[in-house]
Amino acid sequence: MASVFPFLTAPAGGWITRFAPSPTGLLHLGHVAAALFAREHAEPGGRLLLRIEDIDTQRCQERFIAATLEDLGWLGLRWRDAPRRQSQRMDQYRATLDTLQERDLLYPCFCTRTDIAREAQSSASAPHTAPDGGLLYAGTCRNLSATERAARIGAGQPYALRLDMRRSCALAYGAERRRLTFRDLKRGVCACEPEAFGDIILARRDTPASYHLCVTHDDAAQGVTLVTRGEDLRSATDVHRLLQTLMGWPEPVYAFHPLLCDQNGKRLAKRDGALSIRAMRESGMAPEAVMEMARRAKP
Repeated sequence: MASVFPFLTAPAGGWITRFAPSPTGLLHLGHVAAALFAREHAEPGGRLLLRIEDIDTQRCQERFIAATLEDLGWLGLRWRDAPRRQSQRMDQYRATLDTLQERDLLYPCFCTRTDIAREAQSSASAPHTAPDGGLLYAGTCRNLSATERAARIGAGQPYALRLDMRRSCALAYGAERRRLTFRDLKRGVCACEPEAFGDIILARRDTPASYHLCVTHDDAAQGVTLVTRGEDLRSATDVHRLLQTLMGWPEPVYAFHPLLCDQNGKRLAKRDGALSIRAMRESGMAPEAVMEMARRAKP
């Protein structure tokens, strides 16, 4: 698919894109529309990859992975390469965390969600939320001494690893204070403001590596040149550009699609019981009919 900006035209071999569902439930029409959006940008001559983003060990289930692969095959979506599963790449994410830690860009945070919410409520300063709607962390544990950190870890106190945003941005911007940008296939060059997210979590006990770290790592590892994603993840791109810069990873181009909504204007979501592809199959619908519904409704 062509860009409205001449400097963002597809490379000679076409874009390399990816469809990356998270197996926390069954696929619905919004997933199919997103897959078609990615595939259309990969054509002609490019490549569409399938990535299973199953780092959430509590919510992701093997039965949903099997159902996802089966439903995609039933729809006729094909992949040249074997699907990449994030749960099988934890050693690579750990190596990235180690690199950031060696550069003194991570610190352990012992605050609970309740602690952070209480602090936000008692604070007179604003803002209290990050661009993605999450609570903005005040940096309480950032200035703990090495001795206190070691003592708490040694005592078995649970902790998450946070990115020191101020230190990271200073390193990424350099002495010239060059601001980060990303390239949008429709809007051109967009300014980034990762500082607005505060000290983001990159790993926690129940999720050894965060979404932000895993997707940027995998896009680089898989050679993705065009990241297609929903508009709800536009702001997260600022954080991803920071991680790419810190790690020396390639900068892809981005293309965003609006989210599919139900008749009441609410975003289609698994947790809200959006009609699944599996239910459409069991009702007797043909795959061609489901694909046509996705094309008509797709972003």
